[in-house]
Amino acid sequence: MEIQRDIFLKLERWRADKVRKPLLMTGARQIGKTWVMETFGRRNFEYCVKFDFDRQPELRAAFINSKEPDRILRELSTYSSMPIIAGKTLIIFDEIQECEEALNCLKYFCEDAPQYHVIAAGSLLGVAVKKKRMAVPVGKVTLMRLYPLSFAEFLRADDKNAFEYVKTQINAPSRIPEPMLNRLLLSYRRYMVSGGMPEPAVAMIENLGITEVDTRLKNILDLYELDFSKYAEGKDIPRIRAVWHSLPSQLGKENRKFIYNVIRSGARSKDYEDALMWLEDAGMIHRVHNISKPGMPLSAYSQPDYFKVYAADCGQLRRLANLPGSVITDPLPNYTEFKGAMAENAVLQSFFPLMDGAPLYYWSPGSTAEIEFVVQWGTEVIPVEVKAGANLGGRSLSVYNNKYAPRHRIRLSTQNLQYNGGLLSCPLPLAQLCPLLLGL
Repeated sequence: MEIQRDIFLKLERWRADKVRKPLLMTGARQIGKTWVMETFGRRNFEYCVKFDFDRQPELRAAFINSKEPDRILRELSTYSSMPIIAGKTLIIFDEIQECEEALNCLKYFCEDAPQYHVIAAGSLLGVAVKKKRMAVPVGKVTLMRLYPLSFAEFLRADDKNAFEYVKTQINAPSRIPEPMLNRLLLSYRRYMVSGGMPEPAVAMIENLGITEVDTRLKNILDLYELDFSKYAEGKDIPRIRAVWHSLPSQLGKENRKFIYNVIRSGARSKDYEDALMWLEDAGMIHRVHNISKPGMPLSAYSQPDYFKVYAADCGQLRRLANLPGSVITDPLPNYTEFKGAMAENAVLQSFFPLMDGAPLYYWSPGSTAEIEFVVQWGTEVIPVEVKAGANLGGRSLSVYNNKYAPRHRIRLSTQNLQYNGGLLSCPLPLAQLCPLLLGL
């Protein structure tokens, strides 16, 4: 089954851009970059040619022998059964981290051959660039990040009628009919079980069973473990593995704050900072820093030593924690703190595609209050409270409101949609619609 990805709209705009640059696609392993590039090529071009530098290391010679795009393409054409015609052929450079010369040559495609449509991607590209000290031609490429499936993308394939209802009927914060809300919440629970990595998500959508979903998630996690050994420095491997496996324990705490002692007694930040950066560069985790106050810009008030660490995908987090999928669909009484962590991780996934690369923050002035996310959309700074269920107890949002009086506040939960006195109460499945519902 093919799941429609929202990134295709961005790729179509890139294709039509008159001042187009080569595109460099980033994103975690197994997130579907190759499939997206090939599908986009098949749908939008007469021809699509892919050059994989991992499977075809001999391709590197074309870039060593010349820096001229026309000459490079003449040599590469001997490896392809399809013609390379400007405007008609999409040229894909896959696993480009295996050929530094090809990465550097994107500059010359930008300057000397803009008539060609070139997309490049690679596994753990951020990690490889740092490890090999490779130079990315900044200013000469368009960077585009592929994230895990958002819930909206999952819903489009899982319940088409519910997706169409959201798309056509929900454009203001008015109450949703209960049967439709229940359908949305059902799909949302299914999404939290599988996460947004394409293979497990497809297994869930096709109703292949939780065993198959878990098998596909485990295969991805096993591949990540192998990547630690393949791409990381020897001294960093055990630390990267230790940080990665500490995520369930870190997020299982009530305040979620990342604590080095959870990894190992006596652990210090300087011992594990490189490991955290490696996982960030690999697209496997996201750090959310605390802010001292919600001022503009939020980055000016970030506190670098206080942060939470979430997985890039809620399905991976669930599998990493060995949490049975049935607990998501039918929660047990002792499923409390981690239930909140799963909800927050899923909200983070919904927000990141909206942020255009900007980071998320949280606000916690002490033990009296905590706001899970603080986002900056345009000129507004908005607090976002996340409740995993229908219980809206807690005073954190009131403390924040009394102190800073924001124009808008957001509370995400399983309750119905409404807007009252600046507070948008929004069902968790509709988190991605929050800017639209607030008119931002």
